[in-house]
Amino acid sequence: MTSSDLTDAATADEPASAQDPAAHKSEHHKGQKPHRRRFFRIGIQSKLLMTLLICSILSVSVVGLIGAISGRNALRQVEADRLTELRESQKRELEALFKQMTNSLIIYSGGFSIIQALESLTAGFNQLGNATITPAQQEALVNYYNKDMINPIKRITGETIDINAVMPSSPAQKYLQANYTAPPRAAADKLPPVDAGDGSAWSAANARFDFYMRGIVTRFDYHDVLLLDTQGNVVYSVNKGPDLGTNVLTGPYRESKLRDAYQKALRSNDVDFIWITDFQPYQPALDAPIGWVVSPIGLNGKIDGVMAWPLPTAKINRIMTADRQWEAAGLGSSTESYLVGPDNLMRSDSRLFIEDPQEYRRQAIANGTPADDVNRAIALGTTILSQPVPSAGVRAAQRGQTGTVTDTDYTGNREMEAYAPLNVPNSDLHWSILVTRDDAAAYARLGRFSKTLVVGVSAMIFTVCVAAMLLAQVLLRPVRRLQAGTQKISSGDYEVSIPVTSRDEIGDLSAAFNEMSRNLAIKEELLAEQRKENDRLLLALMPESVVQQYREGQETIAQKHQDVSVIFADIVGLDEMSNDMTGNELVEIVDDLFRQFDSAAEALGVERIRTFHNGYLASCGMVTPRLDSIHRSVEFALEMRQIIDRFNGQTGHELRLRVGINTGNVVSGLVGRSSLVYDMWGAAVSTAYQMHSGSPQPGIYVTAKVYEAMHDVRQFAAAGTISVGGVDQAIYRLSER
Repeated sequence: MTSSDLTDAATADEPASAQDPAAHKSEHHKGQKPHRRRFFRIGIQSKLLMTLLICSILSVSVVGLIGAISGRNALRQVEADRLTELRESQKRELEALFKQMTNSLIIYSGGFSIIQALESLTAGFNQLGNATITPAQQEALVNYYNKDMINPIKRITGETIDINAVMPSSPAQKYLQANYTAPPRAAADKLPPVDAGDGSAWSAANARFDFYMRGIVTRFDYHDVLLLDTQGNVVYSVNKGPDLGTNVLTGPYRESKLRDAYQKALRSNDVDFIWITDFQPYQPALDAPIGWVVSPIGLNGKIDGVMAWPLPTAKINRIMTADRQWEAAGLGSSTESYLVGPDNLMRSDSRLFIEDPQEYRRQAIANGTPADDVNRAIALGTTILSQPVPSAGVRAAQRGQTGTVTDTDYTGNREMEAYAPLNVPNSDLHWSILVTRDDAAAYARLGRFSKTLVVGVSAMIFTVCVAAMLLAQVLLRPVRRLQAGTQKISSGDYEVSIPVTSRDEIGDLSAAFNEMSRNLAIKEELLAEQRKENDRLLLALMPESVVQQYREGQETIAQKHQDVSVIFADIVGLDEMSNDMTGNELVEIVDDLFRQFDSAAEALGVERIRTFHNGYLASCGMVTPRLDSIHRSVEFALEMRQIIDRFNGQTGHELRLRVGINTGNVVSGLVGRSSLVYDMWGAAVSTAYQMHSGSPQPGIYVTAKVYEAMHDVRQFAAAGTISVGGVDQAIYRLSER
């Protein structure tokens, strides 16, 4: 906004008395105080400014409030949908994992290899009923249980196990553990030997089937695979741990859930029966949480034993943690998913525990998790059966509900939870799946949205203020437009148009101004068209250089030209043909032929001088000097003859063309004033005219100069002589070929 604009606006807002001294004096005599009124008055500009500001700020504030509420609800729903989608995806993967696991177990337990392995191992186990071990082996067993089982469990859980309660009791159990469990193992794989070399039938069966059984463990990522006979004896274990040779019904681990699953499998009388148990601390695995998948071994309805697989904890954790690729899976930095059992304890590992165990310890204890439970989880390397999750989502999922809720998680952070029950058939699993995300992360986009909204509202308020301040200037814009338009018209620009933005007097004035400018533009356009038509007519009569001299008002216009080719052409037979047609038809034919001549002349660089009766006078090299003017002239004459021949072929007439071509010096000029004629004179012109008019028959005739220049490229025949100034000159006729 310029200072002049401000001055104009202020002047426009002043009352008449401020601008008219007489009016001011009159008001002063009436006892009024004009200066004081001007100081305290509120002008239209100020009122408009305040109105716009109040209305705009109120409306923007209302819109911002509605947008903030709607955005919060929409973003919350988006986050809930994202967590729900992730929950359903992981739920489908878990259900697929359990289905694959049960189907694989049914196939293996009913396979001939497993049946043969169970028969051989059971027979070998029964043969060890009277086996004995040496005192050294007994001492090795005691050392093994103290070092590899009792002491680690005490270190992890603080519990002291009576060695007599877990030591092998039966001869077969002692024998197998003395030969396979207690001996030191290779540090590379921690696997027992395939064959202890004792020569027993069990060792022979183990050597035969152990590689096959280890393949199952490796392929499915299981902790172990057990084979049990119908008496409850663990006749085979891939790991050959403390449970090898024990009895799940009467042995030291009879309180495990493996016993219940084993009994269910035997009582099912169905070789395709499957049962899955929940996790439980298992002493042979150093009190690590172990769940079991069991199925009868048999064929054709006969059950020979039971095959037991521990639940693949690693696979479950890979699904729940996206194989620890949280960012790649779109989980961000604060989203995690885990499984929870009916006792509100985790059935999969916590993300925080995996990423930073010490930070997990700090946050979990600070939120009320017993320190013993946290220490146990860190010692065992898993939060399964150690970390409680007392959230509203778990309680709702245990009731069979599915949805989302906001609650406090096990670390004390507010979070959004997507929960659902996990349905696993043929099991005692009553797990819930939860996908959670901290509120801070879930509503991070809401914070960005709020900032954007604040910036947008501020920008709108600023824009409104500027617009209100500039509004007063709008009243003066039509006047300024009229002023600028008048200046353009005075400078010769008639295309100016003033936009009519109002229906008041200013609008009427703008409309009248536009009508005036349109009328002036139309008149200027008509004058320009007339000038163009005059120029076209002049250029049709004479060269452009002559036109320029004529416009400049020169009285005598004449030019000398050297080495100019002159072409005189005459259409023979046109007068005879006119007897049989109307005047319009004749003129139309002549006009068409001459137009074709003009086109050919323009294409070949030949200048038409004028037409007369049936004749056509042209030159080459006069307006534009050319070295090949003779060649172009001959080519033009040939093109004229082809035009006549085409006309005869199309109409059936028999017109002929007689042409005379000469070269030399000429003089051109403009003669006449009332009727302008551009013509050229000189001996070269007279000779060309004399050749074309005096030739006995139609054809293209040239002088000796033209003949000398063209006889190497064209064929000519002698056509006699003509008298020029009393001197006979030979002429030549261009042959047809």
